[in-house]
Amino acid sequence: MGDQMTLHEIYTDGVTVGDEATPSHNYSERARRHLWLQMSRMGAYDEHNEIPIMVRGEGTRVFDANGKEYFDGLSGLFTNMLGHGRTEIAEAAAEQMNTMAFFPLWTYAHPKAIELAEKIASLAPGDLNRVFFTTGGAEANESAWKLARQYHKMRGDMDRYKVISRDVAYHGTTLGALTITSLEGYRKPFEPLVPGAVKVPATNFYRAEKFGDDFEAFGLWSARQIEEAILREGPETVAAVFLEPVQNAGGCFTPPPGYWQEVRAICDRYGVLLVSDDVICAFGRLGTWFGGQKFDYVPDIICCAKGITAGYAPLGAMIVSDRIAEPFQHGDSSFIHGFTWSGHPVSCAVALASIKIIEDEHVLENVLDNQDYFRQELLALKDLPIVGDVRGTGYFWGIELVKDQETKETWAGVDAERLLRGYVSPEIFRRGLICRSDDRGDPVVQLAPPLISTRADIDLMVGVLREVFTGATKFLDE
Repeated sequence: MGDQMTLHEIYTDGVTVGDEATPSHNYSERARRHLWLQMSRMGAYDEHNEIPIMVRGEGTRVFDANGKEYFDGLSGLFTNMLGHGRTEIAEAAAEQMNTMAFFPLWTYAHPKAIELAEKIASLAPGDLNRVFFTTGGAEANESAWKLARQYHKMRGDMDRYKVISRDVAYHGTTLGALTITSLEGYRKPFEPLVPGAVKVPATNFYRAEKFGDDFEAFGLWSARQIEEAILREGPETVAAVFLEPVQNAGGCFTPPPGYWQEVRAICDRYGVLLVSDDVICAFGRLGTWFGGQKFDYVPDIICCAKGITAGYAPLGAMIVSDRIAEPFQHGDSSFIHGFTWSGHPVSCAVALASIKIIEDEHVLENVLDNQDYFRQELLALKDLPIVGDVRGTGYFWGIELVKDQETKETWAGVDAERLLRGYVSPEIFRRGLICRSDDRGDPVVQLAPPLISTRADIDLMVGVLREVFTGATKFLDE
């Protein structure tokens, strides 16, 4: 994948194993022989580079097979909202397994799927009251594009098949979701993809110098790029616009003031469905249940996953407005789509238990109470010459690294490789922090800790980053 970073490479670069076997060495060797890691260069792991084996979690910490403790500053992969070891979630899963381990949602229903759909509808904004379950986020986005296309056809708009998404954005790796994704390194090996993908600029204000300090003007310009794309392609051909509330890839691009309201108006003007990809942002990552509640917009469809079960079981969902669901509720019409494991009873039971904890323990309030403190502590890192920009909200932050603060000159190619893989990633990991170094755009380090994290945890994360970024400046001067 060229220069694309992957989590397992990031976590393990520079971790070496000597001749003497370590407790994790046997697992690492067995993994090298038989386990195909996700999104990873398998050639990075030889006899000198050990695959990290995580064996236990406790609260916001995880422990490897050597007994070393790490703070999970990425919530696994934006999923482990409530930390590890929640016995009430395990008990809910066990109770459901003992009652009925599995039954599909094809033709039939079961109580936990009904209860969870009802609960999600009560939390979602506007009239998003219909819940179609999947097993993950890519499947939710795949489902939404297919639904948008079939919905338009049922209404007589036979040519509406195109989808608009933003540059650098990631929406999943199934073939349709990969088409919506805008990362060239992820797309190229699988081309040709599904026809109809149209790209518009991301809301990267840090690189939008012609707008000066006018964030709102930049937001209106960004939204109107979507309108221009619709007009350029022909409104009668565009089915949907897919956007994340806060864009992950590229490093936590937040929406400017007025952006979402303008996008909503544009979609309404041309009869295009607005899909909010909340796979990362939903269930508290931003301090709200869904991104629309953070930024005051109501989409036609919400796609979610990850935090829906706090990482305790695989589950995703497509939440659909009554208006979009209505044509499918009569006669012999049906949405010709589904997955065997969608709405698995155990996963639904886990999700219900997770949501109850978020409510009972006021977890959303914890995020909102601490987000400004998080921002201030990260902004303090800008006294280091390597830190260019800090952006994000809630418990979702990106720190962009630059060669020169004044000119905003970035690191690219071999330089970015040397910076991220050669020093920053292994040093962060060595100091016991799991986060994400990412070059799917300009080099960024991301933090997305469990939603139960405290200000002491924030201090720990920022302290590690300060040490590593300070050391990186010296390393790069060598």
